[in-house]
Amino acid sequence: MLSIILQVLLGLGFIMFGYQKFVSEEMKQGFEYFGYSEGFRIFTGLFEVMSGLLMLIGIWVKVLATLAGIMIVVTMIGAILTHVKIKDELKNMTMPIVLLILGGVVTGLNWTYLF
Repeated sequence: MLSIILQVLLGLGFIMFGYQKFVSEEMKQGFEYFGYSEGFRIFTGLFEVMSGLLMLIGIWVKVLATLAGIMIVVTMIGAILTHVKIKDELKNMTMPIVLLILGGVVTGLNWTYLF
């Protein structure tokens, strides 16, 4: 039950986060500020939307929840490293750290479905 609750939250969240990469002027400016290209912003948006969709489908196809969890963990490691790169304050890394942990929990709870 814990996994399903987290999957719904992460799934909907990452669909929204990914969508914002396409429509938010703030996101566009953020990627410029971080020194990332338009192509990387689009790739990141697609990757996040895909991980969100896979997370939701993973409610019924458990192996997809594991793969989506891994995708979220990788994405959040990238986000945290970006904050470190720009010497950002720890408080601005709180959300990526929390999402990394939640993605890791879903991955761990569904890990056995990979094998």
